[in-house]
Amino acid sequence: MRLADSSRNDLDILKNLPVSLPQAGATVPLGQLAFFRTSEGPNQVSRENGKRRVVVTANVRNRDIASVVEEARQQIAAKVTLPPGYWLSWGGQFENLTAARQRLQIVVPVCFALILLLLFSALGSVRDALLVFSAVPLALTGGVLALWLRGMPFSVSAAVGFIALSGIAVLNGLVMLTFIKQLMEEGRDRLKAIYEGALTRLRPVAMTALVVSLGFVPMALATGTGAEVQRPIATVVIGGLISATLLTLFVLPALYALFGRDRPRDVVHLETTRRAAE
Repeated sequence: MRLADSSRNDLDILKNLPVSLPQAGATVPLGQLAFFRTSEGPNQVSRENGKRRVVVTANVRNRDIASVVEEARQQIAAKVTLPPGYWLSWGGQFENLTAARQRLQIVVPVCFALILLLLFSALGSVRDALLVFSAVPLALTGGVLALWLRGMPFSVSAAVGFIALSGIAVLNGLVMLTFIKQLMEEGRDRLKAIYEGALTRLRPVAMTALVVSLGFVPMALATGTGAEVQRPIATVVIGGLISATLLTLFVLPALYALFGRDRPRDVVHLETTRRAAE
């Protein structure tokens, strides 16, 4: 039996609906079998994996999502007792953040390992590769300090900035060390080669850091759509380049003076052969 929309809201009509009984032709009013009352209910019932689901959403401002969720979990665990059959799950941006962090735990070590491998293939020495790779820790320190000064939390976009920053820092160190080794191959003493190489490569390294930093300034100051992604990346790169440049110009030459080789092996062998011939 179909009822008009107006009849569905009339309780008297609903109570008088006939309900068939097992006996042939026998009916009773629905009001004798059920109670009727008017109450508010959900507009729709959402389900996930065959279970009912109620979604509670909230927007976070001036806080990072991870700390908000952690604080909410502590408050719920202390003050809320869930009835049997109920459970909580945290989704939305926090779920995406958790998945991205799990991927970064694999991507970041792989990137660092590839950087070391490329440095070894370019320099031909594990010692020299490690010396150039030493630019990465100080670059990361500058990026972390820049995030702290601007009051920004560590996020996925900041992690991407750290990966890009590592490549730029290693590139500057590679340019510096390659030129120093070139001077040593030409016959200069190690300390003289380091001093001359640092002075000669001062301008190219500083200009590279300056150009990249200035290019990221608009992103660091962005306030429009997508600024929440752009600002952490730019902040990490700018802060890290400052510290990485200082490392390349001052710390890397000092490290090579302490741990570098006096002369390349092929040059020493060549000079020894030449002296023997004379």
